[in-house]
This record gives sequence, C-alpha cells and structure tokens, in this order.
Amino acid sequence: QVQVVESGGGLVQTGDSLRLSCVASGRIFSSYEIDWYRQAPGKEREWVGGITSGNRRNYAESLQGRFTISRDNRKNTAYLQLNDLKPDDTGVYYCRARFRSYEGWGQGTQVTVSS
Repeated sequence: QVQVVESGGGLVQTGDSLRLSCVASGRIFSSYEIDWYRQAPGKEREWVGGITSGNRRNYAESLQGRFTISRDNRKNTAYLQLNDLKPDDTGVYYCRARFRSYEGWGQGTQVTVSS
C-alpha cells in the first residue's frame, strides 16, 4: 500500500510562488515514480509533470518553464515548485506515487491565485 500526503498549498497573488510537497511511504521512496496533477474548478484533472526514480523530469508543455519538479529521497519527499502563478493555476494539486502495479494518491492541496 502506498500512502501519499501533499501539503504547501495556499492563497497567493498573481506572480507569487509556492512550493508543494509530496510525502510517500509504504515502499522505498527512491523507487517511486512521482507525478503531479491538478484539477481546476469545473474541469477535468490534468497532468502537470513527473519525475522518475532515475530523476528524469517531464512536464506538460504549457507549464514548462514556470513549474519545476524535484525530489529528496532522504526525506521521502517530492516537490512541485510553482513560479509566476496566475489565476488559471487555481485548483487542487495532487501527487501520485507509483511503483510497478502499486500506486497511491494524496488527498490534494488547494492552490488559489488571486488577481
């Protein structure tokens, strides 16, 4: 079983930054593939980006340049750095941790960007 907990969301203004955290447990953290998703009000959940167990990063094309994913295996934590936030970035941000057929989702953390 994979347990995932996100944190770090909040209410910010346009142009601000936030760093979201994702703690995953249940297996050796370094073996997890980590993906971030977000869901805006009234919209479907969309993939933001991910980082592999080998530290390779991929991002949704529309978000590349403003968002950065990283991980610290010593702390069992992955991060999503959000820069130059815009009102359209408002939504619930979710983390998914996967290892082979095992996966877990967190409950999400709310990010609200005011104009």
